[in-house]
This record gives sequence, C-alpha cells and structure tokens, in this order.
Amino acid sequence: MEAAIYTERTEQIFRTGGEKKFELVCDKESLAGAVSQRACVFCGSRVVLYPIADALHLVHGPIGCAVYTWDIRGALSSGPELHRLSFSTDLQERDVIFGGEQKLYQALVELIDRHSPKAAFVYSTCIVGLIGDDLEAVCKRVSAEKSIPVLPVQSEGFKGNKRAGYAAACKAMGRLVGTGDTSSISKYSINILGDFNLAGEIWLVREYFAKMGIEVVANITGDGRVADIQRAHGAALNVVQCSGATMDLARMMEERYGIPNLRVSYFGIEDMAESLYAVADFFQDEEILARTRQLVAEEVGSLQQELADYREALTGKKAAIYVGGAFKAFSLIKAFRLLGMEVVMVGSQTGTREDYEELAAICDPGTIIVDDSNPLELSTFLKEKEVDIFVGGVKERPIAYKLGVAFCDHNHERKEILAGFSGMRNFAREVYGSVMSPVWRFVPRKAS
Repeated sequence: MEAAIYTERTEQIFRTGGEKKFELVCDKESLAGAVSQRACVFCGSRVVLYPIADALHLVHGPIGCAVYTWDIRGALSSGPELHRLSFSTDLQERDVIFGGEQKLYQALVELIDRHSPKAAFVYSTCIVGLIGDDLEAVCKRVSAEKSIPVLPVQSEGFKGNKRAGYAAACKAMGRLVGTGDTSSISKYSINILGDFNLAGEIWLVREYFAKMGIEVVANITGDGRVADIQRAHGAALNVVQCSGATMDLARMMEERYGIPNLRVSYFGIEDMAESLYAVADFFQDEEILARTRQLVAEEVGSLQQELADYREALTGKKAAIYVGGAFKAFSLIKAFRLLGMEVVMVGSQTGTREDYEELAAICDPGTIIVDDSNPLELSTFLKEKEVDIFVGGVKERPIAYKLGVAFCDHNHERKEILAGFSGMRNFAREVYGSVMSPVWRFVPRKAS
C-alpha cells in the first residue's frame, strides 16, 4: 500500500502505535500535481463571510471564481438572503489589460443602490492580485459616497490555502467590530464564533444558551447580521467552535477589547455538554449552572435508549475521517466510540501540529493520521483499513462511493443538523442507515 503514497508526502502521514515517536509535518504548501483536497485563499474567505445575510458579497474577478463559491454553504438565514446572490464583476481580457477598478466602482454603486445592504464585502481573486487593482481605495471611495462599510477582503487565491482566507475574512470583520452601540447588552452575554448555520445549528445552540439564561450578542457568522457584529465587542465572552476559521478574530477582540475566548465543539453528546458547562462555569452564577445541569440531563436522557440500539448494531464497524478543520475530528472520534465503532484513519486539510499531537494521543494503535491528503492516498487508506463509513465533504464523497464505502457528509454542503444533542441523534441514524444498508452486499469487495 505504501507504493501509492508520494515520496514527498511521507512526512505528512503517521501511523499510531509501536515505539516510533510522533512526528508529523504540517503547515506545508500542497504538493504540486497531488490534487490536494484543500481549497484556495479566496474560497476560505468566502466560506467564513458568506453567511452574513444582510451584506452584499461582490467577487472582484473572473466569473468562474463566483460560480465556484456560489451558495457554498447552506448558511440558512432567519431573514434577509442577500448573501445567496453571489455577485461578480466578471473581469474580461480588456479589464485585465487596462485594470478593473472602474468596473468595480460601478458594480458597487449599482448593487448598493439596488439592494440597500448594511455593508459590502469585496473579495479579490488571483487575477486582481496580478494586475494590481487597488481594492482599498475603491472601497474607501464607495463607503464615503454611500455611507455604509465597504470592506476589502484581500483573498488572492495564490497566496496559500484556505487558512489564509480565514485570516483575510477575520481582518475584514475586525473593521466592523467596535462600531456599534453596546449599552443594552447583558453581563451574561456571549458571541458565537465559528458556526455557520448550515442546517439551522446556530438556532439550536442559541436556544440552549437562552435556556441557560445567557444572551447571544452576535452570530459570527451563521445567520449573521452586520449590526450585531458591529456591537460584538460588548459581549463578555467569545465562544469559538471552528477555531481555524474565526480564532484570529477572537484573538483580535481579546487584544483590543479584553474579551476572553473559549474553544468549544457542538458535535457529539460529550463535547456539547462540556461546552455548555464551560460557558456556565465562566459566568460563576449558580442559577445559570443549575439550568445547564437540568438542560443536559433532559437532553441526554432523551437519547440514551436510541443510541444504545444503534451501538448494538454498529459495534466493531470501522470509520475514516477527513475534514477541513481538525476540531471536528476530535468530536467525531468520540461520537463513533459512543456508537461502538473504531476510527482507523483521521486527517484534515488545515490541522496544526498541536491538533495532530492531540489526535495521536486519543487514537487507537494503528490509526493513520494524515495532513493535507489527496484522492490517491485516501483511496489507499480506505482499502487498506477496510473502512465501513467515510466522513468527509463534497470532494471526498466520490472516493467513498467508487470504492463501495458508505459516506457521511460532515462539511458545509449538508442539509441536516449534526450539532447539539439532537444532532447526535441525526448523526447516529445516518451512520446506522448508511453502514447497515443491504446495498453494500453487492459491491465486489464485500461479495468476495
């Protein structure tokens, strides 16, 4: 099986167990020709900012960039849906030669007049970085003329992978934070960072916090609103889920406004409960803590019997995980263990050394840990480990189905809630229905 791994990639793959000391290289540029599962800087910035529903999102570049990221997240909104329109300046050859600043200015003026957004985000793509259009100057001019924030997002795709896009998105949002009124905000208040409301998760999580007696000031960015982000500096705590996507913003707010942050996860019973207790402990209020205990007890109690039934059927089955941010992997490992399943491969697109060290510590011996993988490697690992279900995103789905392996979409295209306590029920049902489907009896590897 090792023959299917590129020689230059061996340092980014580690197998747990044995006496070999943990060593995994990460934060590297993707290997040319290896067809990495990663996305570009521009895509990273889009997936973070896209869910801000009352803002205008204008892609300054060729139409293909806008098409690639159109409706890239489910990102449900409880009100406006301006974010779903994915506007583009549609740069052509003439614009590349003579510059696209005037075209950008005209597009911004026309779109702002037509849609009356609360703010506008302007994304620079690869070609804009090459021809040197001054986004900052154009945005400043339009902002003064239209009296709304017009924010450049410096996200030229060639500058790295999508993690650099996260940083660009946080920098743009940082210019909004601190410009709104905070006088009415409770001392028991938080911002929710890093949840993108793919299938309504943020509404569920907000409901949990409301039952605890905690005010949510801003969703950053699922079902997000510009005015809420502008007053987010009035919250007492930042609760950060997808640490890779929004941690830069949390650090900035701590540095500027003294707001501490907690890293949490809403996936799986154990992590969801720990997250709620961590927030309750932060406020040191007995009533909040008592409400939290009652909430967790009621939610967990309603799940126990159904999960026990699934565990009986799934015990011993094998799972593989490949996700964008490593934070999901920790929760998924715990969720699979709750169902009696073994995780035999785990990896991410943008994990850090600390992430992988922690994964190595909690994984079973023999587990493959991989950074920035590609289809060739993933196919090899799935066959080697005789995996029953593969958890990933839209780019991993074809790999699983071509190999006759069940698949669970845990990325930003999914339509079903997998977060929270009820999300664990949905996850268990999907895993059970996928793994135990009779269709797998007809694939060659099972038939033989």
